[in-house]
Amino acid sequence: MSEEWLPVAERGDVPEGEVFVVEVGGQEIALYGVEGQVYATANICTHGNARLCEGFLEGNEIECPLHQGRFDVITGSPTLEPAEEAIQTFPVKIEDGKVLLQVKS
Repeated sequence: MSEEWLPVAERGDVPEGEVFVVEVGGQEIALYGVEGQVYATANICTHGNARLCEGFLEGNEIECPLHQGRFDVITGSPTLEPAEEAIQTFPVKIEDGKVLLQVKS
C-alpha cells in the first residue's frame, strides 16, 4: 500500500471557521479552516451517522448536527458525549494555493 498526495480543493475554498466537503475515492472528506490552517476528517459522525459538514464548527471542534456530540478536527478525538469513537483524520498540506490530502492507495 502506498501513500500519495492528491489535490482536492483550492485554498480559498476553505475559509476560516467554515467546512468544505470533497469526495475522494467515494468517501466524503470534510475540510475545516481553523486558525489559518486546513484540517481534514471523515465527514460522517461515528455516533449517529450524520454528515459533520452540516454541524457547527467552533474553534477546532465540529458539532454533530444529529445529537450534538463534538470532535476535535485536528486529532479526530471526541470532546463531548454522546460521541465516544474518534473520527478518521487525514494529513493535509498546502502547495501553490492548493489543498492536498494524503491518501492510501
